[in-house]
This record gives sequence, structure tokens and C-alpha cells, in this order.
Amino acid sequence: MSSTRTMAATKRLTADALAEALVERTGHAFVDRQRLQRALTHASARGVNAGTDYERFEFLGDRVLGLVVADMLLAAFPDAAEGELSLRLNALVNAEALSEIAEDIGLPDLIRAGSDVRGLEGRKRVNLRADALESLIAVLYLDGGLQAARAFIHRYWHPRSQASGAARRDAKTELQEWAHQAASAVPTYQIDSREGPDHDPLFTVTVRVGAFQPATGSGRSKREAEQAAAAALLLREGVWNAA
Repeated sequence: MSSTRTMAATKRLTADALAEALVERTGHAFVDRQRLQRALTHASARGVNAGTDYERFEFLGDRVLGLVVADMLLAAFPDAAEGELSLRLNALVNAEALSEIAEDIGLPDLIRAGSDVRGLEGRKRVNLRADALESLIAVLYLDGGLQAARAFIHRYWHPRSQASGAARRDAKTELQEWAHQAASAVPTYQIDSREGPDHDPLFTVTVRVGAFQPATGSGRSKREAEQAAAAALLLREGVWNAA
């Protein structure tokens, strides 16, 4: 079955069917199934003024995820300095990591969204999946407490926390040092565009280093877009290997 047909089918799932579909993936049997359904319903499927629940759950889920991952890292790396822990945390809670985990558990097929949103590509699709996963974490927390949220997060984030390269320095810092050595230059960043609504913007940034070809990246904030652009240049020049 194609992805489009699958999403069209799961869009019509009842609250009970949705909860059943997520029991094995989350390890939790949801009590408030209507809330779960609201958490996975994008504003595009509910009208112009809808989607408040989705966005509020996303806000809460982001905080729960950060707390649990920070606690997990403190326990897993007792000798790590604060700087290393911050790098590991950022690598585990950024949009790319969340989007990949959402894909791993089949969450995109369970999101209720309008046809225009279901067809998103690139960075906007990454953000949509990341937001939905944060919303799911919030509902796990509200429905089963911190224990339920922690069990889910440990299940999918702990293996990633042990991966090589998880504590790699942030791209902007790495690029600045490399640019100084390779070109005696300082990277310069330029905002190419800002799209989307105020609550969910998408920035596109280009970075330039001396005579090297510029690189471009996108993100939900100016800083995130700059990091993406810096990473793209580092990967292209072979300074970093794809992780």
C-alpha cells in the first residue's frame, strides 16, 4: 500500500483504533483516547482556528523529552562534563532525531492532517514529524505519568545516546575552527528567507567561508538554520562524515 493511501486510511481511525495501534509502539495502554486523537490531529485537518491541542501538547512534550533525556545522560555518562552532556542532549532532541524516531515507529501514518500537509517534503516534513512525536510524548506523560513517558523515551532514545559521534561538537563551532585553519577566514551567515506562520517559522540560511562554495540549511529558528548550513558545508568538504 502506498504511503498516501496508508495515510488516507489511517486518517479515518477512531480514537479507540488509534490507541490500539500505539499500544505496542509506546508500551502504554491509553486511558484518555480522545486526548490521544487530538494530540495527533494537525490544525490542517480541523480548520483554520483549530489545532490548539496539538500545539499545546507539542510544547509540553518538548519539555518532558528534554528532562528525561538529560536525566538519562547524567546516569549514562557520570564522568562527562557539562559541555559534552549539552552536545549529546542537542543531538538527541533536535528535529532530525525526532523525525527519524517518528518514522521508525510508523507515527507519520497515524497523524491526521490535510492533504496539503500530508504531501510536505524536506524540512517541513521533518518538522511535522518531530512536532507530532513531541505531542505524543506529552499525552504519554498526561495519561501515564512520568513513568510512562520515561519508559517510551528510554526505549527509543537510549540506543541513540550510545552511538558513536553522539557527542560531536556543534557544527558552527567546528566550522569556525576549520575555516580558520583551512582559509584563515571567519564563516559568514546570511538569512535567505523566512517562511511560515509566527508559531512555526522556517528559516533558510547560507554560510560562506572564503573561496569555498557556500552551503545552505534550514531550520525552525535562525540558529538551527545556521547549524544546518554549517553542517552541510562540513559534510561536503569531508570534514565530517555522515553520521
